Amino acid sequence: MPSISAIALAGGRGLRARPLTLEGSGHIRSKAAVPFLGRPLVEWLVAAFRDQGVTSFHVAANGRENRYQVKEALGYGERLGVSVRYSRPRTDRHNTGSGQATLGVIEEHGLRGHALVFPTDSLFELDLAGLVRDHLASGAVVTVGLAHRPAAEVAGTYGTLIADGAGRIERFIEKPSMRTIEALAADPDRVPINAGLYLVDCARLRRLAATDELAALARRGLDWGGDLLPWLVSRGHPVSCSPLDKVGDLGNPRGYLLTMAEALAGGYPSLRLPRGPVIHPASLARRDEVSGLTLAEKLAAGLVHIGPGAWIGRDVEIGPGVVLRDSYVGDEADLHPWCRLERVACMDGAIIGPGARLSDAYVGVMARVESSPERPAVVSGFTALGHEVRVPEGSRLSGVIAFPGQTADGTRPAAAGSAGERQSPTSSGSSTRS
Repeated sequence: MPSISAIALAGGRGLRARPLTLEGSGHIRSKAAVPFLGRPLVEWLVAAFRDQGVTSFHVAANGRENRYQVKEALGYGERLGVSVRYSRPRTDRHNTGSGQATLGVIEEHGLRGHALVFPTDSLFELDLAGLVRDHLASGAVVTVGLAHRPAAEVAGTYGTLIADGAGRIERFIEKPSMRTIEALAADPDRVPINAGLYLVDCARLRRLAATDELAALARRGLDWGGDLLPWLVSRGHPVSCSPLDKVGDLGNPRGYLLTMAEALAGGYPSLRLPRGPVIHPASLARRDEVSGLTLAEKLAAGLVHIGPGAWIGRDVEIGPGVVLRDSYVGDEADLHPWCRLERVACMDGAIIGPGARLSDAYVGVMARVESSPERPAVVSGFTALGHEVRVPEGSRLSGVIAFPGQTADGTRPAAAGSAGERQSPTSSGSSTRS
C-alpha cells in the first residue's frame, strides 16, 4: 500500500451536538475534543488510523476552540507515535467550507500523494488497504466512503448518491426528501450516503484547485458534499465510492449514545477496547457510605449488577442495588443505592440519586440527578444534560436538552429543538443542526 497521510477536518460550532459541545456559558467545546470513553474523540480516530499505517496527520482547523482544543488533545503527535501539523491561524478566514479547508491544507503542506480526509465527529470501521485498492483501481480523483442508513434517517439530513455498477458516482443529491428517496432507492432500509470520509489524490486536486473556475467557486464557499464533489462529477472528473464497514455519527446526543453503546459491546474493533466490564481498581476498592462494603465485595455478594458493556472510571462510588448496563461512568462519579443506568454516558463527578432510573441519557460533568425511592427521577429518550445541570427529585424527562448550569425539571412544556429533540424549559441557546 502506498504511504497515506490523513487530513482531519476540525471546524464548525457544534450546534447539533449541544450540550455536549458546551463547557459553560460562552465556552464552546470542539466536537473533536468531546470526551468519548475517557479520551477526546479525535484521539481515538488518530490511534485507529495509526494502527492501519497512517503516521502523518494534518489538521484543518477553524476557530480558536477547534484549533487549540485539538492541539491540547494531540499535541504534535509524539505521545501517539505520529506526526501532527496544523493549518495556520491566518488561513481561517479562507476556510469557507470543508472542501476549501482540505484544499488549503493540501497546498500549504505541499501534499502530493494520497490522503485520507475525515471528519472529527464520527467513528469509522474500515479496511484502509481495501479502500486504497478500490481507489487506485478506479483511477478516481476522490473515493467517497459509503455508509447506509434507513430512508427515514436520510430524508432531509444526509446526502445520498447514485453510482454505476463499477462504483463510479454519477450524481449527488443533498438532503433529499422522502419522496425523492422512495423514487430512487432500491432498498429503503439501506440508502447509500456520503459518510464524510474521502481518499483523495492530492496532486490532481491541487491542479484542479488552481483552475480559475474552481478557485472562483472556492472564494464563495466550498463544502465537500454540497459543492466540491458535485463540481467534480459535473465536469467529468472521476469520483468513485467504496463501502465502509461501519460509521458512527457522534455529532448529536442520540448518535453519541448509540455509538457509545455499540462500541462498549465490541462493535468497533479498531478502538481495541477490552471486553467485559471495565472497572478501575480504585473503584473496586471504594466503599459506599450506606453499606460500608467495597464494590468488589458487593459484586461478589450479588448486591450490585454490572453488565458486560460497562466502563467504570477511577474512584467511582457505587451503592447497593445499583444496576449498570451498556454505560460509561467517569471518574469520581457517585451512583447512589438502587439507581439503574442503561445506555448512559455519565461524565466525571456526576451524581445519580437513590432510585433514579436513567436510560439513553447523557449526564454532564458534575450534573446532579436528585432522586429518592419515594420520588424517583426518570431520565430517558436521549435526554442530554449539560455540565452542572440539576434535575430535581421526582422529575420525568424524555428527549430533553439542558444546557450547562440549568435546572431541568420537566414541569413545563419544553421548547422545540432540532431533529425531534426537545430543549429544557429553563435552558437557553439553539440546537440548530450544524
